[in-house]
Amino acid sequence: MKIALIQSAPKLSRSNMGEVLGLIDASSEADVVVFPELALSGYMLQDKLFEDAWQINELDALRRASQGCDIAIGAAIWDEGKVYNSGLYFSQGELLHIHHKNHLPTYGMFEEGRYFATGDGCQSFKTAHGNVAMVVCEDVWRAQTFSALSSLDVNVIYVLAASPARDFNDEGLAIESQWDALLKSLALLTKAYVVFVNRVGFEDGLGFWGGSRVITPTGKMEYRLSLLDEESQIVTLNHKLLKLERYIAKTA
Repeated sequence: MKIALIQSAPKLSRSNMGEVLGLIDASSEADVVVFPELALSGYMLQDKLFEDAWQINELDALRRASQGCDIAIGAAIWDEGKVYNSGLYFSQGELLHIHHKNHLPTYGMFEEGRYFATGDGCQSFKTAHGNVAMVVCEDVWRAQTFSALSSLDVNVIYVLAASPARDFNDEGLAIESQWDALLKSLALLTKAYVVFVNRVGFEDGLGFWGGSRVITPTGKMEYRLSLLDEESQIVTLNHKLLKLERYIAKTA
């Protein structure tokens, strides 16, 4: 199974759609193309949110593009009169699944709770490449999410993120080390691959660090993209490793 990690730098504009479609086209050999949180919208929308958020029926271009490969992407989405920070999964010309972000950070530099509605729960869904789940950024920092995901039987968990760079120290970027610990713990707990795609670029004084990566079911980092720079990379998941780890878990 080939997955394209698209570490992009979205703009605070609806113009992201054109760039997204170009990146999907350039990654046509992948089975699944994965973008960061709010890749269609930009992060610091604030009062622009209600103007720039997407209606589901405005995403037909992504439906059509998913006839060639599956697409996981983050966007601000209108749903029943509310706007959510959402992860969307398109496959075979259809919108297969929507995950509305459950946990909205509203502290320090974050103001999501002021603008977005709150999602409820995590669900698995079936794709041509197995059972998967999808969560958005802050969701992974909560015990409720770990508990919910551990009860699901999934092969891959997609984590779409827009994590700002902060806490530099002599050993590097502290936020990267914290994320790495969380993602490895999630992989070990669920016995699934964890695919983390984080954005880069700058918005209104915030810089996003990238460092997108793939964690194996054994808790090892198999692939890692660069820090701070835009990058796209197609990686291959080793499903023999997935089957072995699940066998070990059942017989332990």
